[in-house]
Amino acid sequence: MTEQLRLMAVHAHPDDESSKGAATMAKYVSEGVDVLVVTCTGGERGSILNPKLQGDAYIEEHIHEVRKKEMDEAREILGVSQEWLGFVDSGLPEGDPLPPLPEGCFALEDVDHAAGELVRKIRAFRPQVITTYDENGGYPHPDHIMTHKITMVAFDGATDAEKYPEAEFGPVWQPLKVYYNQGFNKPRTLALHHALLDRGMESPYGEWLERWKEFERVERTLTTHVPCGDFFEIRDKALIAHATQIDPDGGWFRVPMDIQREVWPTEEYELAKSLVDTSLPEDDLFAGIRDNA
Repeated sequence: MTEQLRLMAVHAHPDDESSKGAATMAKYVSEGVDVLVVTCTGGERGSILNPKLQGDAYIEEHIHEVRKKEMDEAREILGVSQEWLGFVDSGLPEGDPLPPLPEGCFALEDVDHAAGELVRKIRAFRPQVITTYDENGGYPHPDHIMTHKITMVAFDGATDAEKYPEAEFGPVWQPLKVYYNQGFNKPRTLALHHALLDRGMESPYGEWLERWKEFERVERTLTTHVPCGDFFEIRDKALIAHATQIDPDGGWFRVPMDIQREVWPTEEYELAKSLVDTSLPEDDLFAGIRDNA
């Protein structure tokens, strides 16, 4: 290889990087790939989901600082670099009808303006590969959907010197591939669910599978299966670092590691755009790039 391989993972909130593609990133870091996580918001409006920390006055008052510190710890565990895009968490609207989004939040930003901030990061870092969410956000959180929108605009905009002038946004750069994270896919969930039941164990996925029926989710095309089972412990450790968001005794960690590695030792992606030739299915996000880097 004549040039460093670089992977950029664009996420909505701190903790998303550790629950979506974290083992993949740790694997690539171990191979010498330069990995940058771009976090669009500070996660300021995220609920405190760890029951052990709910009601903590300090955390509630200083949630922005707490979540930044959690992100710092997770970043160190994964071995990645991380930068903030600087937008404000939109929160997850609940109710019927849904309440309006708060003024000034990420999801209400002008898409081209917000994408321009990501263009700066892309041109400075020069990734060959970018990962993000699909058009549904992976799940319909307004910040996840907005993350998808700005990433797709920035993928093309990073090479558009007229829309994003080099004097302001830096020298143009063309990423070669963009992927959607699809780690929470039905084949994986079913495989682990049945593996647990076949061993006489309780499965945490029964409710998930029922909700799949309820929401009638369209199955995505899984183009790329990255083998990364050796890095599942790092993934879990990084996720636990986001203590306000993750209950270490919760469903995320109820499948024994040996079963995970035996039944489903990969993380999945959907190839959304590619400017290089590649053969599907893939087992490498840099397929079609690595030999020509």
